[in-house]
Amino acid sequence: MPKPIEFYFDFSSPYGYLAAQRVNEMVAEYDREVAWRPFLLGTLFKTTGAKPLLDIPMKGDYARHDLARSARLFGTPFELPERFPFMSVAACRAFYWLAESDEAAAVELAQGLYDRAFGEGGSITEPKEVAEVAEDQGHDPQEVLAALQDPRIKDLLRSEVDTAIEKGVFGSPFFIADGEPFWGYDRLEDLGIWLDTGGW
Repeated sequence: MPKPIEFYFDFSSPYGYLAAQRVNEMVAEYDREVAWRPFLLGTLFKTTGAKPLLDIPMKGDYARHDLARSARLFGTPFELPERFPFMSVAACRAFYWLAESDEAAAVELAQGLYDRAFGEGGSITEPKEVAEVAEDQGHDPQEVLAALQDPRIKDLLRSEVDTAIEKGVFGSPFFIADGEPFWGYDRLEDLGIWLDTGGW
């Protein structure tokens, strides 16, 4: 069986949110699966020298317009959180903790966290906010809160971020298909063509 398509994203990335609404269904059309890999974009910014897109003069204004337009195209609810960009450490830790026992549930949690942040404009920065989303999906919030402080889970997230850097991931969303990298929400269609044709 071919390897899953790796989907790297930061929970604070609005374009990552838009990609999360479509990537599973699109990749399934080519009989492939998706491996969700949240990471910390801020850590990569220290390596690349980049900064949050919406903080960049002129480009940030365009991105705000483009995000709303892209969401309307597919009928996706979209609202920027009041606190933006935001820290996504707690969300990432919760994902990897849950993925150890149930990867599908972890993906469902990721979608729920994204929906809270960009579908509703809510906050997922604080551990208690992440635990609330998890509780809505049937998980014990106290277990979630404990996991967020577990040194092993903290190390696991660090390892995932290091792996992302080693693979050349520098933005969100970022897709890797059989070693071939695709950066950006606007490359979803290219990814689909690549999977359909076997590359070029």
